Amino acid sequence: MVILLHISFLYTNTFNVCVNDIFVLNKGMIMCVIYLIQKKLKDIQKRNNFIRSIFNYSKYQKQILDINNTLAHPDNWNNFTLIYKLKKKKSKINNILFLLNNIQKELIDMNELIKLAIETNDNIMIKESIKILNNLKKQINYLEFTKLFNKKNDEKDCFIDIKAGSGGIESQDWAQIIMKMYLKWAENKKFKTIITEETTGELDGSIKSVTIHIKGNYAFGWLRTESGIHRLVRKSPFSSSHRRHTSFVSTFVYPDIEQHINVSIKVDDLRIDVYRASGSGGQHVNRTESAVRITHLPTGIVTQCQNNRSQHQNKQQAIKQIKLKLYKLQYFIQKQTQKKIEKNKLDISWGYQIRSYILDDSRIKDVRTGIIINNIPSVLENGNLDPFIKASLKLGL
Repeated sequence: MVILLHISFLYTNTFNVCVNDIFVLNKGMIMCVIYLIQKKLKDIQKRNNFIRSIFNYSKYQKQILDINNTLAHPDNWNNFTLIYKLKKKKSKINNILFLLNNIQKELIDMNELIKLAIETNDNIMIKESIKILNNLKKQINYLEFTKLFNKKNDEKDCFIDIKAGSGGIESQDWAQIIMKMYLKWAENKKFKTIITEETTGELDGSIKSVTIHIKGNYAFGWLRTESGIHRLVRKSPFSSSHRRHTSFVSTFVYPDIEQHINVSIKVDDLRIDVYRASGSGGQHVNRTESAVRITHLPTGIVTQCQNNRSQHQNKQQAIKQIKLKLYKLQYFIQKQTQKKIEKNKLDISWGYQIRSYILDDSRIKDVRTGIIINNIPSVLENGNLDPFIKASLKLGL
């Protein structure tokens, strides 16, 4: 008794086979099936070696050791922002290491399982081998795709601005369709969405413009290639003659950078000087060095305080002032960054088309990647944008 796989598996190089497609046949097919399993196993082993080199496994292990050493130092626990960042980074690295270790272990077990299956001609073992290989392929696919999120701000939340082009009701209706498409996509990803700004259109339900705040893991990484122009060609539902009409909507995606203003101060970055306070205050002022001057060495920001008789109180007040000034500095820098982002937004014109939606032909084509989907409702109504997004990310757009 042996196993026959689904014909698409036997005569192609793909391995998209369901275990339920397997049934018993004669002994003549057993070696063919095992050969195909071994071939797919070698392919997965090559991909595994490649992905381990890309992720730099040893480097991640060293990073975990460094994080653990930092977390073990009692003084660092006063800096809640640092601890939060380190724990978040540690969790992310541990998830990747867990997957890499699990894949490596399953590949070793897989080799043993195939050897045993060959020796015993055991249908159940071969069936289990196929199930494991399919699972390994999914895990490696996930790791390969995760590595695409390597750009600045990829891990952050994001905003998406949607704006109707010229064309009145037609474009405004198209804008609300695009809005619903992205809201559905975010819902499928279990991302949180908030409409922060909306200008309604001339027709009920239509919009001239809208801004959506999308919160979720790697929200900006997922959507950063979605800035551009969406072109719609359809028979107008607003015309009695139902003439063909072309409408445009622009989308602009940018990271939520203001939520990441964190003020943390290292003790080594501060120079603290104490001196005798000047001005009124009686004999106490002349006898003790209660006044405090603090210099933040990386930025050169200086604060001083002599209002209190206690040096400790003056020191705390001066540090508070340092934090406020650093916050203002970071806020200014981020506003400048935001201005640069907005400048890029102004550069988007109708020439930056990313997709065409030809409803009459039941065809959506991504101009940049060449991906074509014929199932219009799956994209516009169900938010199935992943084929377009994944292709654009893999191309490094």
